Amino acid sequence: MSSPELLLQVLRTQMRTAGVTYKMLAERIGMSESSVKRMFGQQDMSLSRLAQICKAAGVPMEDVLRGAADATPQTDALTLTQEKALLAHPHLLLMAICCLGHWTVEQVLETYNLTEPECIMLLAELDRLGVIELKPLNRYRLRVSNAFRWLPDGPVQQFFRDHAVSDYFSGSFAGAGETLLCLPARLSLPSAQELVGRIQQLAGELARLHQGDRKLAPGDRDGFTLLVGFRSWEFAAFTALRRAARELEEANERLEARVADRTARLDEARRVAEDATASKTRFLAAASHDLLQPLHAARLFIAALKEE
Repeated sequence: MSSPELLLQVLRTQMRTAGVTYKMLAERIGMSESSVKRMFGQQDMSLSRLAQICKAAGVPMEDVLRGAADATPQTDALTLTQEKALLAHPHLLLMAICCLGHWTVEQVLETYNLTEPECIMLLAELDRLGVIELKPLNRYRLRVSNAFRWLPDGPVQQFFRDHAVSDYFSGSFAGAGETLLCLPARLSLPSAQELVGRIQQLAGELARLHQGDRKLAPGDRDGFTLLVGFRSWEFAAFTALRRAARELEEANERLEARVADRTARLDEARRVAEDATASKTRFLAAASHDLLQPLHAARLFIAALKEE
């Protein structure tokens, strides 16, 4: 989707939200409804016309421009090369995290011990790496989506695991808007996969709130970090207590295997005995027939002699 098409699509959405129809817009800007529809359909609109339409519709032009920028297809993760480049310079990683939080250069300068030339050089490097798109007056646009996440087991995630996790969990999590949960459960694989989907939805909800609060004044916002982990795991001290139970379970499994083997042997022995019994029965039947046949012939011969 091209930039003009995307811009007008966002404008249409904003107009629908404001309850402004093509007919209402045409009356406000002194045009016919058909001309307004043709203008939107041809996607041919000057910047001054765009500003006029936004004003007539009661839609802030900056919201339209920001919405078009946010709707531009973006990546959800950096490449391995990009993450390694960020870690090669600690200040570059700091600036990247600030950009992900939509900090302005002024906010960075007020918070960290960096000079303005250093900030500009860092922004230029992030632009070269494809993390941001640097614009005039030290403004920028992110080239990553709101659902951005670091590479699993990638360089940055490993860096956080080595240096940031202990610092993160050293807090009390008792402040306003803070919480810490550790909830064990025994789940099937389908249930675990369902929960992973819910966690991904939570990340999307965080991105939505983050996007909405960008309109607030800097003093009305604070830095919050959501750290979520979910995997098959048990505290080692607890696992040690389960060894006896596991050994008993293994013993039961071995006993069940022995019973199954013994049962199989008995079944085989019974089958052999049944085959032997059947063979004996067939032999006796055949022997009886062979023995009775001569006796029957002798009786017939004796009866014939008596008749003579």
